[in-house]
Amino acid sequence: MGLSERKEKIIKAVVDSYIDTCQPVSSADIQSNHLPSLSTATIRNELASLEEMGYLDQPHTSAGRVPTADAYRLYVEKLMPARKVTPTDVAIVRKYFDHKITEIGDMLRSTAKVISEITNLTGIAYVSDISDAIVDNVKIVKLTSGSALAVIVTDRGVLKDAMLSTADDLPEEYYRAASDFISGAFSGHSIDEICRDDALVDKITDEYRRIFDTIVEVLKAYMSEDRRSVVLEGSSKLLEQPEYSDVGKAKEMFALLESKEKLLGAARTDNDIGLSVNIAPCKDGEGSPECAIVTANLTKNGVNIGKAGVIGPIRMDYSRVVSVLEYIEKTVDGLPEGKNARRKK
Repeated sequence: MGLSERKEKIIKAVVDSYIDTCQPVSSADIQSNHLPSLSTATIRNELASLEEMGYLDQPHTSAGRVPTADAYRLYVEKLMPARKVTPTDVAIVRKYFDHKITEIGDMLRSTAKVISEITNLTGIAYVSDISDAIVDNVKIVKLTSGSALAVIVTDRGVLKDAMLSTADDLPEEYYRAASDFISGAFSGHSIDEICRDDALVDKITDEYRRIFDTIVEVLKAYMSEDRRSVVLEGSSKLLEQPEYSDVGKAKEMFALLESKEKLLGAARTDNDIGLSVNIAPCKDGEGSPECAIVTANLTKNGVNIGKAGVIGPIRMDYSRVVSVLEYIEKTVDGLPEGKNARRKK
């Protein structure tokens, strides 16, 4: 049976009040601040009914009600108001992205930092499976006699810079030729293909074999790190939330943040939906924290890089978080390739 419009309004009132105050909400609070046309007696009856239905909880007999995870899910799906980012939020986002960002790792860190600064929650960002990223080219630049820098460029951006050992006193022409040769071998192939396709190895002459083998090992190592990698910014901000003033709850939360495997398991989604709101993702595990994770797709020029969002208490301002993530998602996707972001109109 569906909820009546009145019950939905009361759930919204309870969630809005609890997000603002982190205090149980009474019928008098709802009547005076949200629904003045209803009597407190009517509201009390509805609160009792919603408690029986699993949407509300009463911490103490004489206390008001607090929302359950089901109430927050309904709120996010149907009841929360649409919000726009503020001019202050826009200025903060521009501060972080008003410069050239080419490395995927830098993109993740900047995104997690700006999300944390705006929402005052812990920012989280992680890369998607990088194995299907397509290599565009490889640039090899001489640094010193016997060493060079390889820059691996993919359709998702620069993976990382890799230091290479080379023979002494090789001329500049060697590095230009090596860049052209290896780019020709790698270009258009996915990282997974490069790491496992023996046919590519057969194309490499002895002259460039050392550089080729080193770059393949770099890609293999990157894929291995990628599957476990997650960037967190602003973890200490969780201590500012009233929910984690309890030492036990704080320990549970920080244990989750320290376990990258568990954190990725809680944050990852099985689909490519743009925005994901996961409320109480760890509720069935013993000692697991009560939290929520909200993430949005992180793309660059239409190519998926990973996801970015926030982790925090279930009592978070979802409307504000969603508006911020949607704005950052559009900003990152629209950053010009290889140009300074401030030139974008």
